[in-house]
Amino acid sequence: MNETDSIIQTIAVYLIPVLFAISLHEAAHGYVARYFGDPTAADLGRLTANPLKHIDPFGTILLPLVLSLLHLPALGYAKPVPVDFGRLRNPKKHMAFVAAAGPAANFIMGLGWMVFWVVLVRGMGFDMHDFFVQMARAGVLVNCAMCVFNLIPLPPLDGGRIVTGILPLAVARRYAQIERYGVYVFIGLILLMQFGFLTGYMIGGISVLQNIYGILVKPLVFLLG
Repeated sequence: MNETDSIIQTIAVYLIPVLFAISLHEAAHGYVARYFGDPTAADLGRLTANPLKHIDPFGTILLPLVLSLLHLPALGYAKPVPVDFGRLRNPKKHMAFVAAAGPAANFIMGLGWMVFWVVLVRGMGFDMHDFFVQMARAGVLVNCAMCVFNLIPLPPLDGGRIVTGILPLAVARRYAQIERYGVYVFIGLILLMQFGFLTGYMIGGISVLQNIYGILVKPLVFLLG
């Protein structure tokens, strides 16, 4: 297989998992925000699984592709779902729940892809090199990577907002100010991954989630023989 064929295959395998991992991650923020009193995302039509409503050309398509070709986790981002924290019933407390919704959505999607993989391989006898088996594997990896990466406790990542919601108010206000440098934080984290400083964290976190999935799908594996 030449390099062009390899790139095309990578795009085909990762495209659907990446689009839905990022889109549903963002939609989850909006759904939980609406539950706690802020309908901003709903009013703007962002509470949808339609990837076209969430796609950012660089963050959703180009960045994950480049990272995957560099053999790094295929991380990316969508257009952030707007949340007016001031409209939440308890802004400081509920902000943490809104932030946690994104990684939670990725955890659930990763489990769904794992179930799909088990059905294909154990239930239907698909070969490990089959396109849909590879897509299912990519779905697990992408969602695990997004979940683990977004839980890094630095604003504007979800982990940072969760920490902000937990900290005492005076400290939380100062910690939240890091968010204004969000672009530089994201670039810095990508560089740290490139040079291996986050490799242990990412690989360890992804491994933990995959082990959890393995435990959760054991009944299905048993049923399928």
